[in-house]
Amino acid sequence: MRQPDRIIRLRTVLARTGLSRSTIYRKIAEGTFPAQIKISANGAGWHESEIDRWVADPLAWRPVEEVDDGR
Repeated sequence: MRQPDRIIRLRTVLARTGLSRSTIYRKIAEGTFPAQIKISANGAGWHESEIDRWVADPLAWRPVEEVDDGR
């Protein structure tokens, strides 16, 4: 059985990537780092699997295209 994809917060992303906060947000704007998702009115986080993919190969990382399933 597959584990559900956890949502991780900025502090964890900073620790895993070694990047600074400003570098993460600059890279998001450039499209070279996973964008955060809104998890509450004042909170955001990242899919752990996306951060893991980025850490595995930062230079080749590209966003996964969402598939339209017709719903």
